[in-house]
Amino acid sequence: MSQQQQAPANSTSASVKDDGRDGRLSFRNFAETQLRKEFKAEAMKKCDLQVGTFAECIQEQGLWAPFRCKEFQKDVNECMAVYNSEERFELFKKEHQDEIDSKPYVQAGR
Repeated sequence: MSQQQQAPANSTSASVKDDGRDGRLSFRNFAETQLRKEFKAEAMKKCDLQVGTFAECIQEQGLWAPFRCKEFQKDVNECMAVYNSEERFELFKKEHQDEIDSKPYVQAGR
């Protein structure tokens, strides 16, 4: 292939990378990532009982934990499905929208 044929492909991939880069570097994405971490931490607190019993089972069972602690793992997964769902995150995000909007780096319309 000649360099002339490679140039359009390279410029196209560069523009795709630049578009993706803008999204990764935007404050809105950063703020939503931080909100997601806070949201997950709250869900873990709400499921503390299930997580604790699962952790105890793992410590007691050692190498047999994947086989003998399935019921506890199922309880953790069910609890997290309730408190860490996408619907609840959207509500959480709406409740904390002022935190995202109050930052000077957020561009309107994004």
